[in-house]
Amino acid sequence: MELKEGYLYHLKDEYFFLINDEVLMKNKSGKRPSYFVIKEKDSEILWFIPLSTKVEKYKKIREHKLKRYKHCSTILIIKIAGKEQAVLIQNAFPTIEKYVDSFHTIDNIPISVRGHLKRKILFNFNNTYGSHLKGVNIFYSDVDKLKKIMLKELEKDKNKMIV
Repeated sequence: MELKEGYLYHLKDEYFFLINDEVLMKNKSGKRPSYFVIKEKDSEILWFIPLSTKVEKYKKIREHKLKRYKHCSTILIIKIAGKEQAVLIQNAFPTIEKYVDSFHTIDNIPISVRGHLKRKILFNFNNTYGSHLKGVNIFYSDVDKLKKIMLKELEKDKNKMIV
């Protein structure tokens, strides 16, 4: 499957078994969260940003952050495929292609986020990740630890191909 930035995907259960991180939004009894994907520049790392249909819950959290900090770049409320969704940048995490299960589809049509909404998500993710690289950790999970695990997985896969 060719992964495309800005499209929505689902992850395989085996990713969550490998990572074993209680903070991540996991697949639950046949229900799979959808994730907006960002390809890391010059890398095989993919950043998955979970979406939630629990919009009212995240609107309240967003409002609290707006009152307290005067801005909120970690939770966006946007319409995707005609439905309001919470884009949870604070819950983003790294993975690699082998753990991607499938596109998120409606009537067998892959769903993507385009135009200004895609740019808004990318802008907010890049700001959040930039803050993280400067030592201000906004992400809920330990993204550095997860990224190391994914880089080790890539290395193992490359070594298997050599043998």
